[in-house]
Amino acid sequence: MNEMSQLQTLAHAQALDEKDPLRPYATEFYKKDGITYVDGNSLGLCSKRAEQAVLSVFAMWKQHGIDGWGEGTYPWFTLSERIGQALASLVGAHPDEVIATGSTTSNLHQLLATFYRPEGKRTKIVTDALNFPTDFYVIKSHLRLHHDDGQTHLRVVESQDGHTLCEDDIIAAMDEEVAVVLLSSVLYRSAQRLSLKKLTDAAHARGIIIGFDLCHSIGSIPHTLSADGVDFAVWCTYKHLNGGPGSVAGLYVHRRHHDRMPGLAGWFGSNKEKQFDMSPTFTQGDGAGAFQMGTPHLLSLAPLIGALELFAEVGLEAVREKSLKLTDYFLALLAAFPETQVFTVRTPIAHEQRGGHIYLEHKEAARICKALKQAGVIPDYRAPSGIRIAPVALYNSFTDVYTVVITLRQIMKDKTYERFSNTREVIA
Repeated sequence: MNEMSQLQTLAHAQALDEKDPLRPYATEFYKKDGITYVDGNSLGLCSKRAEQAVLSVFAMWKQHGIDGWGEGTYPWFTLSERIGQALASLVGAHPDEVIATGSTTSNLHQLLATFYRPEGKRTKIVTDALNFPTDFYVIKSHLRLHHDDGQTHLRVVESQDGHTLCEDDIIAAMDEEVAVVLLSSVLYRSAQRLSLKKLTDAAHARGIIIGFDLCHSIGSIPHTLSADGVDFAVWCTYKHLNGGPGSVAGLYVHRRHHDRMPGLAGWFGSNKEKQFDMSPTFTQGDGAGAFQMGTPHLLSLAPLIGALELFAEVGLEAVREKSLKLTDYFLALLAAFPETQVFTVRTPIAHEQRGGHIYLEHKEAARICKALKQAGVIPDYRAPSGIRIAPVALYNSFTDVYTVVITLRQIMKDKTYERFSNTREVIA
């Protein structure tokens, strides 16, 4: 059997699984029989440890009532800081630079309110045309607060191919009129990975503040935010981190900015020793904790206690290594069958430019996704013609990847997708 024929076999996938050091961790997650879940870049699966952590915090409420703020296994008053320390190791930050709080959107509002201070010629915010919609909404909100409209002072870097960005184009947009740059570390559609250090160095050389949205990279790719000098960052925790729907998000602020007054002050950003003085004067807390606003959502914070334990055990380097192997295998299988060569791969092939998922383009994408779901494969559809496949290192196997491609091959061969309408559902 030649190398290509061997690649196309289930036995080859199973052999790869036998050599996978992360294989035992799949049993930590709730996986349904007969379902191959490859939508972890939208919502990660529930782990048994996350479930147990929620039950533990719930039990604290039952047992301690209001005293749960200071008593029990996970005292609530400092739980955001405790989880922030675990998150810090995943983004290459000092513990005092990270806090678990809010949502991606609320944290973006907080940090733009803090860092976007237009003055003189520096009035513009730079982002890119491929950024996630909520980032645009937040940016335009703050531009409207300072100016007549939300568009005049917005500078959008266009994509040359509609799917990826040229970093030199981003740098070229950084001039003396720019106050803040806000970009995604990994593009949510194509999974292109940007060089945070290159872009941060370029911004700082021009006197510009720069921040990143890490929603599609945290838990999938190691970061070195502090060493790279990134000014601020935000992320959700329900994708690769498997924190559950609506789980509390995170933010990072570099130490050199810890003396800045938060743009949006709230009582949970107070100095912990002063918070219950109930003074009308805000006494700023330490580090990134100062950028909290309201009371943490404890039952949405709790899953992270268990979810992040898994990353501490496995190590993010091992996660990244397996993630690349899974997507490499997916791409190799896709190219091995004539039926699946009809898809256009829009994700960069080079490892240093690739995130944790693969983006395929096909004019029948919506109905193909529906056919995949009916066949037991859970992908992600992005209008108008995109299919995202995200094999997650902690719970997906090489056999899962093989199943996805073989199912996709059969759907294209039999044209079973033609039974479905080529329109997206309300939730895509």
